[in-house]
Amino acid sequence: MTREAYHKALKDVQDDVLKMADMVGKALKDSVDALKARDIGTSKRLIEEDILINKMRFDIEDKCLLLIATQQPMAIDLRTLAAIFNIITDLERIGDHAEGIAKINISIGNESLVKPLIDIPRMSAKGISMLERCMKAFVDRDIEVARQICNEDDEVDALYDQIYRELVLIMIENPSTIQGATYLIWAAHNLERTADRVTNIAERIVFMVTGKMEEMNVSKY
Repeated sequence: MTREAYHKALKDVQDDVLKMADMVGKALKDSVDALKARDIGTSKRLIEEDILINKMRFDIEDKCLLLIATQQPMAIDLRTLAAIFNIITDLERIGDHAEGIAKINISIGNESLVKPLIDIPRMSAKGISMLERCMKAFVDRDIEVARQICNEDDEVDALYDQIYRELVLIMIENPSTIQGATYLIWAAHNLERTADRVTNIAERIVFMVTGKMEEMNVSKY
């Protein structure tokens, strides 16, 4: 493989990571929209399509391994490939969180939600925004943006705390809501974990650029 072909192959791998991130972000948005709309059909589709996200992860891994084995990349290129291994793992996990919300929606079935969804969509929107900006930082090699995104995880944690408190109060006031409220706590927890995964990705971007692994804004959960 010529150096020109090598650099094109490396760029193709990075483009695949961006495509995977787009798939994951859409799955997350659709899962929360389906929960809010009580759309069971969309939730079933998301569960079926999660296999596509998993396949993309393994395809990218194979391409990275091939480049490492055949081209012996050094310095920034090697760190980029090493970071990609971790980034796609976290992206696949975010896909799992979207799938988890879809399964929760199916479990709720035809029952009404115990409260209108206000903060859960806000959590989703914040997590997706963090992911999109994180992937732009990946392309731009922007470690300052990556660090800022790690700090924003606190906002998602605060929303989760608020949702948890509200739902516990609902359960205390009306024990018949315990199951329904528990489902929504699980959905919110999936979103809280999503933001943690994005923080992991941001840390890998810092590593990719600097060669130093920094653990930023450690989650309290």
